[in-house]
Amino acid sequence: MRLKYQPYYETNFGAAYLGNSLELMAGIPDESIDLICTSPPFALVRKKEYGNVDADEYVEWFKDFAAQFYRILKPTGSLVIDIGGSWIKGMPVRSLYHFELVVALCKSKEKGGLGFYLAQELYWYNPAKLPTPAEWVTVRRERVKDAVNTVWWLSKEPHPKANNRRVLKPYSDAMKNLLKNGYKPKVRPSGHDISDKFGKDRGGAIPPNIIDGRCGLEKEEIGQPTLLKEILVEDLVQSVNLISASNTASNDYYQRRCKEEGFKPHPARFPQALPEFIINLCTIPGDIILDPFAGSNMTGRVAETLQRKWLAFEIDKDYIESSKLRFEENAPLVVEPPGDLPPVTSEKADNNNQGIQLRLF
Repeated sequence: MRLKYQPYYETNFGAAYLGNSLELMAGIPDESIDLICTSPPFALVRKKEYGNVDADEYVEWFKDFAAQFYRILKPTGSLVIDIGGSWIKGMPVRSLYHFELVVALCKSKEKGGLGFYLAQELYWYNPAKLPTPAEWVTVRRERVKDAVNTVWWLSKEPHPKANNRRVLKPYSDAMKNLLKNGYKPKVRPSGHDISDKFGKDRGGAIPPNIIDGRCGLEKEEIGQPTLLKEILVEDLVQSVNLISASNTASNDYYQRRCKEEGFKPHPARFPQALPEFIINLCTIPGDIILDPFAGSNMTGRVAETLQRKWLAFEIDKDYIESSKLRFEENAPLVVEPPGDLPPVTSEKADNNNQGIQLRLF
């Protein structure tokens, strides 16, 4: 894969490009990308400096990007979009734009849609989100804080490449005790028959569809289940779809270096927990990942450490320039590199992609 544009910067596994992602994606071959993991500008009431489209125009605006996404994704590839909700201006009621978007993406092409499947909804809970809109949350007290983004996991086929064994979590103390002492099979009041299979050690708990990074910890955790006294045994071994992660750490390396170099940090950064969870779930080392709205390029930083090839597109020069700071020699790793696999060379990575090559300039 050779793009006709010169990359703004490149690394061992990837390259970042400055420009409009629609133009840049035109140079990507059909069915060559394993995962698109991104967060496009939201349709917010208040305009942001990175640019955002009005809610009533959002679906039509996004369709041009989605058509390119569909074209360049492999048949087993995934499109994962983090997109926050919005409010209708002047009223304490929610816009439906992000639901309208996923409906448009998942309608059949015969009905005017893009033809994606909705594999699953994931949820990113950001405990550091401000209580907005202030008029309805902190002044009139008519609403509660809006702190969850829906992360839509879409695919071209009903069975995209994915394996939840790659995102297993350590068992809880309660589950360890169950494995040690055993569990008596029984039928729950709901009628579900809980067999003795729940008492088998499978190497870890399947994470939930809640992307969970504990705010304030040095390394965010992914998919850590919250155990309540009344929780039932199957909840100890199954995953949920919530990601709880703050993106406002004031002393992290990226923000510190931005301050030192005179850059304004990107105001809407991914927490590392979100791309880490998705990349591990949907790809293997050597696969190719694209973030077409890269911002501070956390997706590329995580992909680099996890030995996935990556492309990052960003239209704002200041943001792409500051994103290079994440790849400095002294920058700390934001995730743990895969410890059970040998380093991926470009030759091995090419073999993993069945002849599709990512050649960096």
